[in-house]
Amino acid sequence: MSLLAASSGYGAGFWIIYIVIIVAFMYFVMIRPQNKQKKEKAALIASIEIGDSVLTSSGFYGTIIDVTEDVVIVEFGNNKNCRIPMQKEAIIQVEKPGQE
Repeated sequence: MSLLAASSGYGAGFWIIYIVIIVAFMYFVMIRPQNKQKKEKAALIASIEIGDSVLTSSGFYGTIIDVTEDVVIVEFGNNKNCRIPMQKEAIIQVEKPGQE
């Protein structure tokens, strides 16, 4: 019976190494890039200042006219009456004045 058990497949060590390799692969392919993207987004939001041109997640371009902790007021177009408060998280791109 010991001969049959020895030739039936891989040992427990193989399966542990296999699972560790899969977890490491998932970390480097999925988790690490997502954490990097979160840090970049946080840095982008922290750099927002009055006068910056921004692109919102809905595709609108505007200019920041007021900044609070979680909310910014964005002016869209040349119409001074089109000022909309929105969360900072809705901003996906920031362009500083004078930067091209």
